[in-house]
Amino acid sequence: MEQGNEKLAVIGAGSWGTALAIVLADNGHHVNIWCRNEEQKKEINEKHTNHKYLPDIILPESIIAHHSLHDAIDGVETVIIAVPTKAIRDIVKEISNLQTNPMTFVHVSKGIEPDTLLRISEMIEQEASKDILKDIVVLSGPSHAEEVSLRHPTTVTVSSKNMSAAEKIQDLFMNQHFRVYTNADIVGVEIGGALKNIIALAAGISDGLGYGDNAKAALITRGLAEISRLGTKMGANPLTFSGLAGIGDLIVTCTSVHSRNWRAGNMLGKGQKLEEVLENMGMVVEGVRTTKAAKQLAQKYECKMPITEILYSILFNGVNAKAGVEKLMARLKTNEMEDLVDILSEQMEQL
Repeated sequence: MEQGNEKLAVIGAGSWGTALAIVLADNGHHVNIWCRNEEQKKEINEKHTNHKYLPDIILPESIIAHHSLHDAIDGVETVIIAVPTKAIRDIVKEISNLQTNPMTFVHVSKGIEPDTLLRISEMIEQEASKDILKDIVVLSGPSHAEEVSLRHPTTVTVSSKNMSAAEKIQDLFMNQHFRVYTNADIVGVEIGGALKNIIALAAGISDGLGYGDNAKAALITRGLAEISRLGTKMGANPLTFSGLAGIGDLIVTCTSVHSRNWRAGNMLGKGQKLEEVLENMGMVVEGVRTTKAAKQLAQKYECKMPITEILYSILFNGVNAKAGVEKLMARLKTNEMEDLVDILSEQMEQL
């Protein structure tokens, strides 16, 4: 594996963007990181900390913060987009207006846009100027920023329509702490990363209600079936969901206190209203917005997604969390293998 000194830009100085900037800096790259405010920029450049998002972590001095997007992307050929899904379109438009050289966009966010039902790579493809759009690469997998910033062992997946581009990003990020695999199934990687947030919200609700490990294991298992069922209908390879971008990301997001989706669900399970949960979190909870999109996708593809349906009713229709879980458990009996048969049938139709 070759390490280099490429100049890179990370757009978004939240916990995940900052953690990935640390990985890239550790690999010898010059990293510009774009901040939304001057105070954060000043803290990173002068104190080498980003206390709001990664307290007690000292950042490498080769990470240089910018408040000007123009300055952050100047002379850069690879840009890592680490902003919430709802901000993707605006930031890509702005980059397109500022940049003239071809660029590879690496997105590390996990969501689906409601109403358009587009994956993030499709949103970037729509908004990026054709003159500057070289490649789009997705980075996903079980990876809490808090652990990555401590150089704890972490494994992720990169995917792209152009696997040469994915392999280049693999080389940029990979080191002894941060292992990167490639996967050609960009649909599956994006769908797995987005939909696991829905199941994590449900797992948090279950824990908040005090239902214990049995209930959470059931939610994770049946949640994976739900993700696989929809993903396969959308053209994903079902094997992707048994890998890092599927079950791997699902487990870590449903079981860790680092997971903001789990924490938000936990507050809901303890009786807090959605509005106060989101206010108390202080960070974007992607699973809330993705639940709307997933419900629309389930209707579009005529796909059974009972956990998503119940979660939607809890989040947006005022259904009591306990009543929602009880309704889920009271569903008509079925055979566990029916999901596997459905997925295999979808695969055969695509051949």
